[in-house]
Amino acid sequence: MAASLLVRLFFWFWFGAAVAAGHFLLLQRLPAVALPAVTLGVAALPALAYFRLAAIRAWGDALDLRVLVLLHVTRFVGIYLLVLHQQGELPRAFAVSGGLGAIVVAVMALPVALAPLADAVRHRAIVIWNVFGGIELLLMLVSLARIGFSDPTDLRALTRLPLSLLPTFLFPLLLATHVILFARTSRR
Repeated sequence: MAASLLVRLFFWFWFGAAVAAGHFLLLQRLPAVALPAVTLGVAALPALAYFRLAAIRAWGDALDLRVLVLLHVTRFVGIYLLVLHQQGELPRAFAVSGGLGAIVVAVMALPVALAPLADAVRHRAIVIWNVFGGIELLLMLVSLARIGFSDPTDLRALTRLPLSLLPTFLFPLLLATHVILFARTSRR
């Protein structure tokens, strides 16, 4: 019970900090190439908590793997990225490839988590989906870095709310769950 409370407090604090960073435009004070580093750094926090704190690991291990997979349905945010590209807010190199990839991962998460599958088949499906989803997310971060080097102003929309929640909250959370899923599926 204490671990569950600790996890909830951590996530609410993290979400509040991410909202504050967007509200106060803190990401605009960083070079655009720092966005992937921010994402990776923030993703390290829950991943390290999982690997270093036995109570957190026990809490995370008690979760059904399908819950972690279903969290990735939030990747339907890729639709919003495509809309913002159409409105000229995000560059094509990020919004279209990242948006379409995110949508595919979100769509794939639904049958992986919800289809009536035998345990061994579901495990295999989760492993395959997790590899694909993890690679897709890392490619989005590479794209962010590349665009940040070439034209940092193209990423301005990601430094203010609501899109600032992507590099400070959603992407790190999804990346951390990919790491946890890799750890849990490889232990089996």
